[in-house]
Amino acid sequence: MELFEEKNAIFPTFYDEILQRVRRIDPVKYSSTRNYINGSVTYLSPYISRGVISTKFILSEVLNRGYKPVQIEKFIQELAWRDYWQQLWIAKGDSINKDLKNKQTPVSNNSISKVIVEGKTNIIAVDKAIKQFYKTGYLHNHLRMYIASIACNVANSHWKVPAKWMYYHLRDADWASNALSWQWVAGANSNKKYIANQDNINKYCLTNQKNSFLDVSYEDLNKLEIPEIFKNTPIIELRTPLPKQKEIIINETLPICIYNFYNLDPLWKKNELANRVLLLEPSHFEQYPVSQKTIEFIINIAKKNIPNIKIYVGEFNILKATYNSIKIYYKEHPLNNHYQGIEEPREWMFDVKGYYTSFFSFWKKCKKQLKY
Repeated sequence: MELFEEKNAIFPTFYDEILQRVRRIDPVKYSSTRNYINGSVTYLSPYISRGVISTKFILSEVLNRGYKPVQIEKFIQELAWRDYWQQLWIAKGDSINKDLKNKQTPVSNNSISKVIVEGKTNIIAVDKAIKQFYKTGYLHNHLRMYIASIACNVANSHWKVPAKWMYYHLRDADWASNALSWQWVAGANSNKKYIANQDNINKYCLTNQKNSFLDVSYEDLNKLEIPEIFKNTPIIELRTPLPKQKEIIINETLPICIYNFYNLDPLWKKNELANRVLLLEPSHFEQYPVSQKTIEFIINIAKKNIPNIKIYVGEFNILKATYNSIKIYYKEHPLNNHYQGIEEPREWMFDVKGYYTSFFSFWKKCKKQLKY
């Protein structure tokens, strides 16, 4: 049995190479094949999450190539999901770290099954994907849902720790998208849980596995007892290996532009003279830990695309106190609420802001701004 290899899940860090990836998007083929693991997906999520490019930029590039919204509505919807999750984070703040709409039930543990972490669930497509995940930092969206469903709805783990485990290894780590999607699968942010049986996995992952614990009807899957192999749920430690702090030199006659895990936009204030600082706050990464490969990824993007950027490992308030007389600019984000200085907006696809109880109520407003 041969499974699809994620050959495209190698992520360049030069801006020009990222733009080439944008130009290669086939939004029509994406719409018809995206659910399959060999589908025509964009592999742009790490750059959207890191703020290198925006959803608005991607949409503009695609429309400028002559596509009409009616042809590519599914593609636009999937971009809009990212903005929707972010708007939900802005509106709800730290509340997204708890069961948002419903209490997840049943819950047997607050960790994650060892066999999921080790890629030994005995579901061939899932195990192969987890092993590739550790190498590439990428998971197809359907695999994310399958893993979340197994963790929350088969092993009955509360969603929070498994979501943090996945976030830790994702190149496109976006806490809003990740946490709220896990809650959606677990029924904590949706009216029903998401479950998938072996037939569904076989269809979209191009496998033909039989006789697994998921090889049952959906009715029987709802009554499934926790398989024995999922009952071992040890505590896992997720720590961010930040580089050691080195002294940085700041030109005190120029303002400071703050870049961070969610803002690595190489075009931001590009033509203005400024000190450019990549801020890596230990407190941020203690709450939202990521892997060494992810840290290396963001540092490479910053160094290759933002001239003369300096890396500051420390807290914002210490940086601010050290250079108290200097103007500080930063981009809006829910995790930047403690910053002080001049806040600038992010780019959004649509002028639709605030809390919506469902994506489709949000999308209904967005759709009105498209010219069909």
